[in-house]
Amino acid sequence: MNKALLAVLEGAARNPPPVWMMRQAGRYLPEYRALREKAGDFLNLIFTPEYAVEVTLQPIRRFGFDAAILFSDILVIPHALGQPVRFAVGEGPRLTPLADAQAIGRLAGAVDQDVLAPIYETVRLVKAKLDTGTALLGFCGAPWTVASYMIAGQGTPDQGPARLFAYRQPAAFAALMDVLVEASAAYLIRQLQAGADAVQIFDTWAGVLPPAEFSRWCIEPTRRIVTKLRAQIPGAKVIGFPRGAGTLLARYVEEGPVDAVGLDWTVDGGFVREWVQSRVAVQGNLDPLVLVAGGAGLERGVDAVLEAFAGGPFIFNLGHGIVPETPIAHVEAMLKRIRGK
Repeated sequence: MNKALLAVLEGAARNPPPVWMMRQAGRYLPEYRALREKAGDFLNLIFTPEYAVEVTLQPIRRFGFDAAILFSDILVIPHALGQPVRFAVGEGPRLTPLADAQAIGRLAGAVDQDVLAPIYETVRLVKAKLDTGTALLGFCGAPWTVASYMIAGQGTPDQGPARLFAYRQPAAFAALMDVLVEASAAYLIRQLQAGADAVQIFDTWAGVLPPAEFSRWCIEPTRRIVTKLRAQIPGAKVIGFPRGAGTLLARYVEEGPVDAVGLDWTVDGGFVREWVQSRVAVQGNLDPLVLVAGGAGLERGVDAVLEAFAGGPFIFNLGHGIVPETPIAHVEAMLKRIRGK
């Protein structure tokens, strides 16, 4: 197998490990900022394949990562379900909040694949431009995380609006999650059919859920999505990223059939080796802020991650997305440290 990342997803250890970064195509790169300004609206950047292909490939050209990840956004799913989405400069995403069961009932029952067609075209075009050693990752937001934005209409510190909605109107919330499971599975299947080698499911807000709700709203929807994927594409490779899950990671990998799990930077390495990496590959988990800091702190951080996880199936990554103020020189230094150059 000539793609190191896919070998790891099959259970192999690689030295040095394959490496990529969440949000590796983004504002820390001057070439991204220039194209973002040219595109104007953020949704235009996502839904214009010419632009999205270029953004996806920018970090591959500059750094030679072992994987490219499709440039898109988790909120294209509500957009394709008929919930208006806009991106306000300096404010993040804004949606029309879903206040009750009636609002959920007004959503389309399935994603409009015509709306998402430009994204699949981006996948096809990127695949054609990548060399044989570079994997292509597709992705979606997990139903819980996407639902939290759909209900609140924006990001919130603890996703309180979605948690309250789920407690007060459990049947309506379950209906929304059912729609999102179906939509997410259909979306990922099309990405894989277009040429993605594997997909990642981002559950950015999994860590705000109590254990029972974590099982119900994080693990179970993920399990259903992966089951649907593999019914259509046997052997489909999936990375799950339940950020903030902590010790619930053990339950996540035991009950959810993912091939690898992403780790945030707060998780204990010994716990992961015993309860998580013994079952599936792991991915992570450098603190994005140590990458901003650079210097000796970065060297220690990289070495600690490698010492913790490089003995087994492992993909080097950050514990969350790279932040805009990250110096490019620090990314270069990180890669040299990982690759022993």
